[in-house]
Amino acid sequence: MTDTQAGGDVRLSGISKNYGSFQAVHPLDLTVPQGSFFALLGASGCGKTTTLRMIAGLEDPTTGTVFLGDRDVTGLPPYKRPVNTVFQSYALFPHLTIYENVAFGLRRRGIKSVKKQVGEMLDLVELGDFAQRKPHQLSGGQQQRVAVARALINHPQVLLLDEPLGALDLKLRRQMQLELKRIQTEVGITFVHVTHDQEEAMTMADTVAVMNGGRVEQLGAPAELYENPHTTFVANFLGTSNLIEAEVVSTSAGKVVVSAADATLRLPADRCATAPTTGGKILVGVRPEKISLLHADEAAQITDGRNRLTGTITASSFIGVSTQFVIDSPVCPDLEVYVQNIERDVRLVPGARVVLHWNPEHTFGLDAAQDIDAGVETVGESAS
Repeated sequence: MTDTQAGGDVRLSGISKNYGSFQAVHPLDLTVPQGSFFALLGASGCGKTTTLRMIAGLEDPTTGTVFLGDRDVTGLPPYKRPVNTVFQSYALFPHLTIYENVAFGLRRRGIKSVKKQVGEMLDLVELGDFAQRKPHQLSGGQQQRVAVARALINHPQVLLLDEPLGALDLKLRRQMQLELKRIQTEVGITFVHVTHDQEEAMTMADTVAVMNGGRVEQLGAPAELYENPHTTFVANFLGTSNLIEAEVVSTSAGKVVVSAADATLRLPADRCATAPTTGGKILVGVRPEKISLLHADEAAQITDGRNRLTGTITASSFIGVSTQFVIDSPVCPDLEVYVQNIERDVRLVPGARVVLHWNPEHTFGLDAAQDIDAGVETVGESAS
């Protein structure tokens, strides 16, 4: 490792990657702020792992430059970059103890007194009592923490994580998400994390770059991406969105009024990713958990000023914390609504007539020229 004390952002300038005639990553400019937890999120084949490998020096970019701080490292081999990578496979040495696995990088650099550093690193990942065990004696989550400790002990400027939680079961994966975030906060090193798991990215990262087809579709804080998606792909890929085709009736005083089938809906102008024009088309979006659901007999309870739709329940699924309903409405045949299981109305069953209502402020608008189903069928199971 060299120049490990150098700080600064990770900057990709015009970076791209071609494999023959296939363009895996289109030219992109990306800045990862120093000390942040940054996620590259996308489905299989979107270019996220290729981007990570170009930062690591494991892939040569077709065009562009990789900067670590002010230093151009594009031409440097991986071992000369102040970067370490943790892979999904962990790649621990099975014949070495956990202590020696973590000490490996220091010993390779000729450092003889490693006890203090290794002890501190094992304490950081809460494995101090496991120092003399072999990797096969640890759980998957513990092995993952050893891999992180082995990488961090070199004090890299940047830690790259390539689907590091992909091999873990759901409960353990969620525990490790919190662990990784805790570790990153304590050490303050820049983490760049590749994942196809939306929940994982939003749980851990300060900033998420949603990738699609070798391009960054949208970049921002998790809450901003979720609440204000700019494209149908982001709206559908990050959770679930109800998207309704509508016609713009008016735009004034920061409000947009639209009509869809038999309904009139309202939304804030500043939550429109496109400039709405009277008579033009727009996709109106609302997340399923933002919607309240009432039996049609209770419609009079709804206060004025709420967006409202009518429909019929076609399906319902009880999933513990909530019940998920599918509603056939004149504006859309398959609206989704998530209702918390607090006080369940036994009348809300398939075939029941219902009214959906929500705060207009929770509505967003997208360009109607996009594919309304972009991102819906996308399932990413491996990094790319």
